[in-house]
Amino acid sequence: MQLQGGCYCGRIRYEADGEPFDRCCCHCTMCRRTTGAPFVAWFTVRRAEFRFTKGEPARFASSARGLRSFCPTCGTQLTFQYADDSDEIDVTTASLDDPEAVAPLDHIYSDTMLSWIKLDDGLPRRADGYRRD
Repeated sequence: MQLQGGCYCGRIRYEADGEPFDRCCCHCTMCRRTTGAPFVAWFTVRRAEFRFTKGEPARFASSARGLRSFCPTCGTQLTFQYADDSDEIDVTTASLDDPEAVAPLDHIYSDTMLSWIKLDDGLPRRADGYRRD
């Protein structure tokens, strides 16, 4: 499977090959604050299966554990990587050209979900994320 996407203004483009996994909606406070959204849809691919094909994103260490990339022009958040050089990269689902191709399969960090979010999608909810330290 090849997925393509990029930022709102078109300055940054990417491609992801392989089968996406850890397809989720994240409700953690950090994702909310870095995007200004009530939650963020993500999918994960192997780092070797992901590449920027146009432009170079800016990067921001949102914590000691994570590095986020975004377009320096329009601000679209594109990826999240663990600082420990994990072989995985998380990609914002809504930055895909066809976000319908990678629907979320669950909600993570649901214990921090905003009280005014009322979901009726039937997807499982997890109080934690996928990563185990």
